[in-house]
Amino acid sequence: MRKTHWPARLAAGCLVTLSLAGVALAAGGQGSQSDPLVTLSYLTEQTTPAILSQVDSMVDERAAELRQQLSDVVDRYVREAEEAASASGGAAVQPDSGGAAYEVVELSAGQTVIGSAACEFLLRSGTALCVSDSSPGLVDTTAGTTLGNGGALTANHLYLATIEGRGIYASTAVTIMVRGDYTVR
Repeated sequence: MRKTHWPARLAAGCLVTLSLAGVALAAGGQGSQSDPLVTLSYLTEQTTPAILSQVDSMVDERAAELRQQLSDVVDRYVREAEEAASASGGAAVQPDSGGAAYEVVELSAGQTVIGSAACEFLLRSGTALCVSDSSPGLVDTTAGTTLGNGGALTANHLYLATIEGRGIYASTAVTIMVRGDYTVR
């Protein structure tokens, strides 16, 4: 007796055909509008230039805003400077450049030079001592130390009087350079 298997074969063939059709349909949907396929050439030729263009425009806008803010600040500063100049009788207002130039002062033995606050002394020649009623007397900005009353100054070191009334006593004839207000006694 021979059995026919044609219905099972037909069912298996239909199942295989349906499976292949489903796979083909799913593969055909790749790269469509609903499921786009992105390639490297698309990224480098389309997307990247578009993003860079957007970033450039945003940076340009921000730079323009900052330029405008800076211009406003400069204009306000100029107006305030002009108002200050007109309030001071028309004299030109100059920014502080750190004070006047150094002045060469020669002292004979026994003389004393007393400086105002922030006065600077530079001993060029001779022997001199610090004059101060309290400590610290002078600040040795060259060595980064302080000098008390009666301490000997070192030649070519820059000394700073941080408090009014500090100064230098000339033990011998000295030449000093002074920047700031001072009196000689």
